[in-house]
Amino acid sequence: MPISAAPPSTHGSFLMPSLEHARVADAMHPGVLRCDSEATLTEVARLMTNHHVHCVAVGAARGADGERLGWGIVTDRDVLHAGLEGGGEALARELASHSFVTVAPDTPLRDAGELMLTRKVSHLLVVDPLSQRPMGILSTLDVAGVIAWGEC
Repeated sequence: MPISAAPPSTHGSFLMPSLEHARVADAMHPGVLRCDSEATLTEVARLMTNHHVHCVAVGAARGADGERLGWGIVTDRDVLHAGLEGGGEALARELASHSFVTVAPDTPLRDAGELMLTRKVSHLLVVDPLSQRPMGILSTLDVAGVIAWGEC
């Protein structure tokens, strides 16, 4: 009689740390999908759906006076709200929240999760601590993945 092996594991890497030991860098999605501040609601929605992401950074645009406006973030909820309100001509700079929450990559993941709950957000923009430039995104689903598959 043949011996059957257990089905292959379908979860993440065995190298994933537990929630108690994980840092933001362990769970975040590196890199930030960015759009131009003049992108329309439709263009932002297409960018999100084509890349299967729930938020897009609106990059460092300049105001009418030439002053740098900084980064913003448009979430899928922003797109939904604008779409339902008939904002088809809305621009990314109008949709973007400039009061998003940032976190450093070496922040304990538990602290980042608690920050999400306290601030009532589903995404954190991970920024380089020295340059303050975006380097990744951490979502509630990323934290859930560590809860599900973290082992050490």
